[in-house]
Amino acid sequence: MTITSDQLVDAGLTNEDTADKIVDALSEACEKFGVDSKLRLAMFLSQASHESMGFRRTEENLNYSAQGLLLTFPTHFNAQSAVSYGHKPMAIANRVYANRMGNSDERSGDGYKYRGRGYIQLTGKAMYEEFGQAMGEDINPDSLATPRLASMSAAWFWNENHLNAYADKGDVAGATRRINGGLNGLAEREALYKKAIEAF
Repeated sequence: MTITSDQLVDAGLTNEDTADKIVDALSEACEKFGVDSKLRLAMFLSQASHESMGFRRTEENLNYSAQGLLLTFPTHFNAQSAVSYGHKPMAIANRVYANRMGNSDERSGDGYKYRGRGYIQLTGKAMYEEFGQAMGEDINPDSLATPRLASMSAAWFWNENHLNAYADKGDVAGATRRINGGLNGLAEREALYKKAIEAF
């Protein structure tokens, strides 16, 4: 199915300027990875819009205060270490993503190099490598912040996690849990989905 800029704007998924910049990339990604019905487009685009603040954010924001670190990553920081890491995104990513998701230790820099990017943020060296293999490309991590690969990586993630099954049933909560691990932002996701159904 073809996506138009007007549909993205009418659905409240993004603004006009952003829609014009991303619509071709989103259309290509949806076609490649089987997001190919009204229900699937509405679910995919509403979820991706929520995850990326209206398709305007393509990189994870890791600029946490000391208090934010204690609330968000309580197993990685204590009161003392949180102060020394506060507002240091590179150091934070290297610590919280060390030795998991295919990343090496904190000193390797893998955590920051493979931080969350794309419209549904891919995170970790292993996931970046799997995506690169699926695309048949040697992926530069920074390129996932571009419209083409931000779209492709989101649609690939969608396909890999069988999210069309949730879309076909209109199950916003189920899709949200699969993407986010919980129900963060569910009310907004449901509102975006409802508008997207009407627009498509």
